Amino acid sequence: MECLETIKGRRSIRRFKDTPVEKETIEELLSAAQMAPSAGNLQARDFVVVMDKITKQKLAKAALDQSFIDQAPVAIVAIANIERSFRIYRSRGELYAIQDATAAIMNLLLAAHSKGLATCWVGAFDEYAVSELLGLPQRATPVAIIPVGYSDEKPAATPRMGLEKVVHWETW
Repeated sequence: MECLETIKGRRSIRRFKDTPVEKETIEELLSAAQMAPSAGNLQARDFVVVMDKITKQKLAKAALDQSFIDQAPVAIVAIANIERSFRIYRSRGELYAIQDATAAIMNLLLAAHSKGLATCWVGAFDEYAVSELLGLPQRATPVAIIPVGYSDEKPAATPRMGLEKVVHWETW
């Protein structure tokens, strides 16, 4: 799939078929995520892959009862590894780790779409509940929960603001 076609065709999917996703495919998505740029090439991001039904149900509960998370065969939680970035960048390390994680998330979403898979970037969740559920160390912050599977819906593209509203040349 051509890059711009992939970008324009990706949608947030909240209904998934009950079809498993191969471990090899998940690893391909994670490999694509790892190819994202990162501050100082520290790759200050980690991923927790969740396939266990009960754990996915708990993730959905922590995500303000967004039940579609546990309906997907896989949920990938993207983590900002603040400790990894902090060692070099001190206080800016938190921002850089979050940027590293978000760049990786976008790669993962696009790679999934290019392989015929569906995803949704879920940012609304109780980060403390997710951290506890997944046993995250201190200074590792969950940034997104990404359900992954085969789409059971075909939503239309959502409208976007025109460039004239969001692009500023030279100054604001």
